[in-house]
Amino acid sequence: MAIYPYLGIVTAAAVEGEVVYVSAVVMASLGRLDPLAVLLSGSIGGWVGDQFWFYAARGSLRSWLNRFDRIARRRRAIQQRMQRHATKLILAVRFLPGLRIAIPLACAYSGISAAHFSGLSFISALGWASAIMFVIGWLGPTSLSALGIQAWWAPIIPAVIVVLFFRWLSKAGPPGEPPVE
Repeated sequence: MAIYPYLGIVTAAAVEGEVVYVSAVVMASLGRLDPLAVLLSGSIGGWVGDQFWFYAARGSLRSWLNRFDRIARRRRAIQQRMQRHATKLILAVRFLPGLRIAIPLACAYSGISAAHFSGLSFISALGWASAIMFVIGWLGPTSLSALGIQAWWAPIIPAVIVVLFFRWLSKAGPPGEPPVE
């Protein structure tokens, strides 16, 4: 088994997120990549991406954020809110593409322990990768075959839907609010 495609999946999942991982899942469902290696590569890559921002914010970035009066004045409120909701937010981080940087930064700024963040972040990454693999590799083709579609390209349809959903989710906001960039 060549390791390079899986290293690419790890890197892409750490930097970008869904598009490359979804493509890798399609390739796994077509038998061109090992499904377990794709799942682990996507999970590790997603986890590494979250860790980067968390650990970057634990160092000098924390004191740099305190230079901004608005953030420094709200520090106690931010810390209390994050302490209260950290577990839920960390578990949801991989499923919230518009907040994948903000949640790790807020956790680090609020003093969430590294073990707490890293452990839950890995669970989130594994859940994210598993959910995408389940939808594209099993649910999508099974549903399409029930409709009589059994072509080689059947996994591509749920893959496109997953990518479009995550893109929409990262840009969706309340009416009248500009999209997140």
